[in-house]
Amino acid sequence: MIELQTRRRILGALAAGSVGSGCALVSRAATTDDELGIDRAAEAIRQSIQLRAPKRRVYDALTDSEQFHKLTLLSLSTMGAGSQPTVISTNPGGDFVLFAGHIAGRQIELVPDQRIVQAWRTADWAPGWYSIAHFALSDSGGGTRLDFNHTGFPKGQAEHLAKGWQSHYWQPLAKLLA
Repeated sequence: MIELQTRRRILGALAAGSVGSGCALVSRAATTDDELGIDRAAEAIRQSIQLRAPKRRVYDALTDSEQFHKLTLLSLSTMGAGSQPTVISTNPGGDFVLFAGHIAGRQIELVPDQRIVQAWRTADWAPGWYSIAHFALSDSGGGTRLDFNHTGFPKGQAEHLAKGWQSHYWQPLAKLLA
């Protein structure tokens, strides 16, 4: 707390012009983010997908090991091929391993036909780094609307991950449920 108070006092003195010449003036808005450690430029992925299937079928396709394995086989790459099987726990706190071990994580929240929240990571991220993948399902026009949010992944990965969600999840999921 002493360090924070000292920094505030110094920044206040800078803003008031009472510190020696040659010092840069720092705006209060800029210091607020720094003092709290908030990164306002964090990346996130938000995608919405319309599927021609009831919420139960969509939920099951994303949480049932056998069904999700079929989805991996429909994926546009060989990421789904390999010796490690698809394993998806249907219990909160349970683990999942997808795409032959390239994707792994833990189920945080599972609300049948409504919501899936996962601590999600790729095999090439630094040890211990998990993002949050949030899938929300709602009725829409005789089918299901899937609203997806992905946050907390390493900086610079957004474009790669967003394309991956399209080609490895949404496109094969639409084919599987057709």
